[in-house]
Parts: sequence; structure tokens; C-alpha cells
Amino acid sequence: MTLRNVQTADPRILVEKPVPQDGRDRAGSNRDSRPARSVTVNLAESPLGWLHARGHLSDRQLDGGEKLRSDWDRANLEPSITMSWNLTPMSGGKRSASDHLNQTEARLAAKQRFDDAIFCLGKDLSDIAWRVICAGEGVPVAEKSLGWPARSGKIVLRIALDRLADHYRLPG
Repeated sequence: MTLRNVQTADPRILVEKPVPQDGRDRAGSNRDSRPARSVTVNLAESPLGWLHARGHLSDRQLDGGEKLRSDWDRANLEPSITMSWNLTPMSGGKRSASDHLNQTEARLAAKQRFDDAIFCLGKDLSDIAWRVICAGEGVPVAEKSLGWPARSGKIVLRIALDRLADHYRLPG
């Protein structure tokens, strides 16, 4: 399931955030008042969802990224400091092929799929893909932490997402 298929009563969690400024008004004098500008941010939206919603990614690229994110989540690779209480046994209904695996086997299978996808990306593409898709960093933050020039991350990310879509054999 991709982000664009999810529909709830209110899928957005909106927050008003101030836009950083240099602390000077137009006349050049210092001021200690609240920021003059702010933006509305959807905290529930992933960086991939944001790029897709604005036409920067194709459906295939989004699906490739979501497959990697799904394997990341299923393998439970995200760091945690406490026990996970959200794993409940199935009470019935339809079962998929992965439901026949016990919890450890399912995690190991997801970890193997994740590792295969990262290996397929190679050293140069896996860093931006992991930061944006799995860690949820924005593209500008990932560019800065990798020491890349501004506006280069989106291009490299699109290449990585195309390679992921090929790896997962998504229809094009």
C-alpha cells in the first residue's frame, strides 16, 4: 500500500512552524518580536510523500521507496529504547504467505530483502536512499549531512528510486 492510497477522516497533522530569519527587519534594525513568517507543516507526511504530492516523483518511484520503507519497518531495524507492545497475535481473517512465518522468520526475511535492496543500490545511492526513505530526513538535510551541493540530492534520490523500482520488479 502506498501513501496516496491511504484515506482517513483527517490524514494530516498540521503544525504552524516559524521560518528562521536573520533577526533584522527591512530597515536593518534589530528586533526581538515573533517571526514575521510561518509555514504549515504536515507532520504525518513522509519526505517521499511530500515529493510525490508535488510532482517530483513518479508513482513507480514512490512505490519503490515505500517497498524499501516497508522492509525496513518489518525488519524492525529502527532503533528503539523500549519494548514494542504493538505486536498482537492475529485473531482471524485472511492470512498471507508471510503470515505462515513466525515473528523471527518474518523479521529475518524482511532484513534480507532490505539488505538485498541496499546492496542493489550500491554505496553511492544507498546513503541518500536510507536517509530520506528510512530515517525520514528531508532532502536538504540529507544533502547537508552528506556534504553535497544544494539541489543535488533530489536528482540522486530519483536515480536511487528508479533502481529500487527495478530491483522490486515494479511495473513501469
